[in-house]
This record gives sequence, structure tokens and C-alpha cells, in this order.
Amino acid sequence: MAVRRLAPDNIQPESFAFTADNLAWAQTVIARYPEGRQASAVIPLLWRAQEQHDYWLPRAAIEYIAQMLGMAKIRVMEVATFYTMFNLEPVGKHFVQLCGTTPCRLRGAEKLIDVCHEMIGEQRHVTSDGQLSWLEVECLGACCNAPMAQINNDYYEDLTPDNFRKLLDDLRHGRPVKKGSQVGRVSSEPEGGPFTLTDPHLYDGSMIGAWKKRFDAAPSDSKDRADASNPEKKA
Repeated sequence: MAVRRLAPDNIQPESFAFTADNLAWAQTVIARYPEGRQASAVIPLLWRAQEQHDYWLPRAAIEYIAQMLGMAKIRVMEVATFYTMFNLEPVGKHFVQLCGTTPCRLRGAEKLIDVCHEMIGEQRHVTSDGQLSWLEVECLGACCNAPMAQINNDYYEDLTPDNFRKLLDDLRHGRPVKKGSQVGRVSSEPEGGPFTLTDPHLYDGSMIGAWKKRFDAAPSDSKDRADASNPEKKA
């Protein structure tokens, strides 16, 4: 596992505090846990702090949450540096997490990696306009619609080099984009629509009880079943 460190001091903000809305939300989350167990809220609070701070966690936010939860700073630091869902350095306004696990690789993720290098640069590099950065990550759980990427909080699936290049360009220039499948797939159905359970008789009631006829025609007891399955005895 790669060593994860906080961003350099020269880009760390001097302080951090939740907005009024986020503070009210955080207090609601903390109240879910019994006295003495407030530390259980550390991950959702860190996540909300990251969302508030342009999708990366500064040292001040980690220390702020440690104080809020009555935890040692090092304990919160351990959580923030362990989970790769927390970004410890600045990312682009549109942070691209590109899945590079086997199903996505089999469906062309390597070509999408080439697009990231072409349009963004190296991993963790933020474009000069501050709009894009990217990182190759492990499985994001949308294997049926591979290859895919998570950009900020949204999934973009069924990517190809062409539609992925257009997606990044549209995001960079503030144009509207389509979330989810980029080829019109509905949920995780096969491309072109479902191909199973399409017989209308399955839904009009005409097949109700049809299964029972098969059982009625079968031998009535274990002896009959044994006889039926023994050709020599039948002969």
C-alpha cells in the first residue's frame, strides 16, 4: 500500500469549520450514538468535511473533527490516511476515479486511461484551469456496466474512448452531461433492453397453477417414483 501523507504546509488552510448547515447535520449524526461512542461518527464527518472543502481534506479539518468528537488528533489522522476515499491533497473540480479492476479492464479501461493521460495528465495532477484530475481506483461496484468511472459523487458507465473524451470536455467547459450509462442502458439491463421474462403469459394470469399439473402427473409416492426410475423393474 502506498504511503499517504497530508498536502504540503504551504497549501494547507489555517483553519476549518463546518458551515451552519453542515454543523447542524453533523450534530444530528453524532446524536445517533450513545454517550462515549461519538467517535463512531468520524467517517461521515470526514466525508462531509471533504465535500465542503473542494473534495480534499486539509489538516485543519482533521483536527476540527477530532475536537468535535473528543478524539485524539492522531486517531482521526489514522482514519483519514487509511481510507483512499479521503483525498489528502487538492483535486480538480471534477475528480475522476477511473476503475481499473478486471471487468473494466476487459471492457476497455486501458483505453480510458490513455484518454486521461491525453486530456488531464498524470494521476493526481490537476489541470491548469483547476477543472480536472484523475486517479485509477479499485472496483466501484458497477461491473455490469463496465468500463466506468466515478466523477465526484456520480457514476458514468458504458464508457468508450469517444464518449469519455466528450464527457471530460463537457465537464471542463460547464456543459450539461448525462449521468449513468452513456449508451442508454437502463440500470443494469442488457444493452438494447431485457431479453428474459418477456413472455406476456407470465403476467396475464394464464400460467397460474400450470406448475401444479406437472406434480399431479408425477408418481404419487416414493415407491412409485422408485419403480418409475428403475427400467429393469418396469420390464
